[in-house]
Amino acid sequence: MYIYLLSIHSVFRWLVLAGLVYSVYRAWRGYQGGLAFSAADNSLRHWTATLAHIQLLLGFVLYFNSPLVQYFLSDTRNAVKQPELLFFGILHIGLMFISVVVLTIGSALAKRRESDRDKYRTMLFWFSAALLLIFIAVPWPFSPLASRPWLRTFE
Repeated sequence: MYIYLLSIHSVFRWLVLAGLVYSVYRAWRGYQGGLAFSAADNSLRHWTATLAHIQLLLGFVLYFNSPLVQYFLSDTRNAVKQPELLFFGILHIGLMFISVVVLTIGSALAKRRESDRDKYRTMLFWFSAALLLIFIAVPWPFSPLASRPWLRTFE
């Protein structure tokens, strides 16, 4: 079951990143070009946030079932001295949670703005901030704290 959730989580991570990058691009284009905030833009705003919420829920399930995190929680005093355990025990889950909160706030604020320009500006600011937080929290293959491959294989 854990491996199955990991594979679903892997798919959703790319969907969330693609949705966020595309949302930021559309918001920038709409803000710079003075475009009308279309139904497609509103759907993109909504579905990007929805995908992020699903990803966060999957992440919580995986977090509390992870052997790394279970060790971290059972021996926190020693675990915080190891960069990878510290990263996955606190930093990754904390920053990902904050990024989804930021994304949710931005989505709700953009939905309630009156003018199209304000909707795009709000979406651009908040979604970019969420994307930046996610980029910081990703265990990149080149990270000194914790690294994971670009694509996982579950054999």
